[in-house]
Amino acid sequence: MSTDRTDRTDRTDRTGRAVDRDSSPVDHAAVAMAVSAIEADLVALRRDLHAHPEPSWEETRTTEVVAAHLAGAGLTVGPLPTATGLACEVGTGPALVALRADLDALRLTDPKDVPYRSMVVGVCHACGHDLHTAAAVGAARALAGVLVPGQGRVRIVFQPAEESIPSGARPLAEGGVVDGARAIFALHCDPQLDVGQVGISAGPITSAADLVEIRLTGPGGHTARPHRTADLVNVAARLAVDLPSSLDRLTDPRDGVNLTFGAIAAGDAGNAIPTTAVLRGSLRATGRAGWEDAGKLLPGLVAAIAEPLGATWDLDHRIGAPPVENDPWATRLLGGAATAVVGPGGVLPTRQSGGSEDFSWFLEQVPGAFARLGITPPGAEPIDIHAGAFDVDERAIALGARLLAGAALEAFAAPTP
Repeated sequence: MSTDRTDRTDRTDRTGRAVDRDSSPVDHAAVAMAVSAIEADLVALRRDLHAHPEPSWEETRTTEVVAAHLAGAGLTVGPLPTATGLACEVGTGPALVALRADLDALRLTDPKDVPYRSMVVGVCHACGHDLHTAAAVGAARALAGVLVPGQGRVRIVFQPAEESIPSGARPLAEGGVVDGARAIFALHCDPQLDVGQVGISAGPITSAADLVEIRLTGPGGHTARPHRTADLVNVAARLAVDLPSSLDRLTDPRDGVNLTFGAIAAGDAGNAIPTTAVLRGSLRATGRAGWEDAGKLLPGLVAAIAEPLGATWDLDHRIGAPPVENDPWATRLLGGAATAVVGPGGVLPTRQSGGSEDFSWFLEQVPGAFARLGITPPGAEPIDIHAGAFDVDERAIALGARLLAGAALEAFAAPTP
């Protein structure tokens, strides 16, 4: 479940690029040189991951490949408390900054005619996590050569299962993986931005998202006598219409609560009332308060609609992630790094997306910021994420590595807010 398609960047939105490139004490040129020296390796790594994608919680090979790549560069890696994923820490000193990348792919078919096309049937990197991972590896390798002894430590977290609910970030964040960090940074591919552009804004930039499944049961019967049973198709139809509209009336409209059903299944025959029905959908909200309120309201609303019509119901509400809300201080640091990487004209404000990102769970523990990285060749038509044909301009890999590494260095150089 990563950020979905956003509108083209709105230059009138707020932005966090308050750090001027010339005023930064960070040697971004040294980072650029270090990344340039390994850029070919990073492109090869990204292509390898793209050709061998693995879905959420199954990133075994991906974990091994990333670990081998880092170890081959002389870096120390360690496991995470999850079954897949890993962490790498570079530098020395008491100060700690965290970076995060996600490893998993989507269950989609890859139709592209490219040498690195997915070799796994029905699975492909259609959200850019292969680029995120390669960029984070590049940041780790660059920082290992740039950090001054005692300057600080950077912990790079290669997280599994960003696309699933429940996802991988929450157990890692709540398990203390980033405890003690003064800041955490991450990025995400944005096909609406050209390569060489970075979207950054303080405040909320993604939405909350959960999965909702409602199962209905009843005795079944003949369609000629719906009054003698529970007409589950009718109940399912009422839930599909009345439940979203009830949430609209009972939550703050400024929080943008949106319940949409993507699948409804019931019955096999036109003259028989089924004994079961199921509705599956997503609950989204732009505001955290509305997201929390909607979750509390759901059981009572389902009961109020289903029970008077005789249906027995079961609600499975799976918590996904709250909105990503960029910390203003961390956003200024990330904006400073972005300005150094792509120039002031390449750093653009970005609008809040209706999609979600479980990086928000890390922000429950540590102040941080999340950037959108341009990946579309200038003049080309964007291909949306979560489409099998999705691909990236590979020049963005090095830019992403420099952005992550630069943000970490900015965090060491800046006074604690």
